Amino acid sequence: MEIILDKHSANQASVKIKLNEADYQPKVDAKLKDYAKKANIKGFRPGKAPVSMVKRMYGSSVLVDEINSILSASLNEYLKTQTFRILGDPLPVLEDADKIDWNEQKEFEFQYKIGFVEEVPVNLEDSMEATAYSIEMDDKEVDNTIDNLRSQYGKMTNPESSEENDFLYGDLKALDGSFEKTFSLPLSKVDGRALKKFLGLKKGDAVEIDPSKTIKEGLAGILDISEEEASQLTGKFEFTVQNINRTELADLNQEFFDKLFGEGQVDSEEALRSKVRDIMSENYNKELKVYSDEKIKEQLVANTKLDLPEDFLKEWLIKANDGKVTSDQVEKEYPVYANQLAWTIISNEIAKNNEIQAEHEDVIEKTKDMIREQFASSGLGAQLENSMDMFVDNYLKGNDGQNYMQMLTSVQNDKVLAFVKEKVQLKEEKISVDKFQELLAN
Repeated sequence: MEIILDKHSANQASVKIKLNEADYQPKVDAKLKDYAKKANIKGFRPGKAPVSMVKRMYGSSVLVDEINSILSASLNEYLKTQTFRILGDPLPVLEDADKIDWNEQKEFEFQYKIGFVEEVPVNLEDSMEATAYSIEMDDKEVDNTIDNLRSQYGKMTNPESSEENDFLYGDLKALDGSFEKTFSLPLSKVDGRALKKFLGLKKGDAVEIDPSKTIKEGLAGILDISEEEASQLTGKFEFTVQNINRTELADLNQEFFDKLFGEGQVDSEEALRSKVRDIMSENYNKELKVYSDEKIKEQLVANTKLDLPEDFLKEWLIKANDGKVTSDQVEKEYPVYANQLAWTIISNEIAKNNEIQAEHEDVIEKTKDMIREQFASSGLGAQLENSMDMFVDNYLKGNDGQNYMQMLTSVQNDKVLAFVKEKVQLKEEKISVDKFQELLAN
């Protein structure tokens, strides 16, 4: 057997494997003898058919199977000895496959394309800066959240006349008869300049409006029509009130507190505000941590400048997905895939160079945290903790063990990012909810 590596560029190469008869024939002969012992061929007692007959019947298929097995094992072992990092899987070159004469040929040559990265120059110098954001919750956000909760748990009423924030159920008709729709209009969506004409309305009252100017956002969704249809709703329309719906906010009493957080967990308006503030801060800070971590990843990927084999990876993605994606789809999604791949390579390099390893115990604890978060609002409490080992075991064994491997990778990423934050110039910054929304929008 001869294996030849031919590097075409800094990140792509071909591997040729030449096989002669001595490489495969002993295994083929052994397999055919084994077939002969078990074969049930008409005219012969089981296992008594001549090997020569079995060879004529099965020789080619056994030869193909054994050569494929030898190729796979030899290629994998050869690539393990290389210093570069293989990406994706080797792609067989099939141009000459139809020319192979499996009955007469004694020597075979096969070729594979591979993609790789030679070096991963990770730089964690002190000059690299990163920001760890945390939320600074203001009273306005807390007040709005409590009002929303009171609305969710409030009582629906049907007052005689409309007020701000009511819902008006009624009929919208174009004066020229071209459109008619019955729907519920939230007055919170009405433009402030037009709101006055909707206040003080009663059942049966009608107002003339131009929908495109009156409803300031989400007209298509409110009317449950397409954006194209909504864009044509201009001119004179009449809205006639059929009913007025209003939600009376729930009282700030013990019954409301218990519905939100469980019996006796909150016993005053002050305690409610504190609880809501803590929960909101925790949720925002989780999102901010994800945001901060992603920015660190982006910076590391940009600084490392990996030379990925783009053409090879695109071809591999198409073949690895077994025809389920098109070349156009791969072209569109490749930048996202390339960034994810680059981060995986960098993360693994940092872990290897600094002996960072995800332990089984870390995987268990991270899985427990994930399950607690998923069931946070279920009210199971102690019951969940009593059955936690069963939940963890079922999850980690799921998806043919892939869940465990994904969680293992997640734990290692967490450890790598924690290590990176210790090495770089990390500054902490408190920001408002509005500033956080600006960060996400950019």
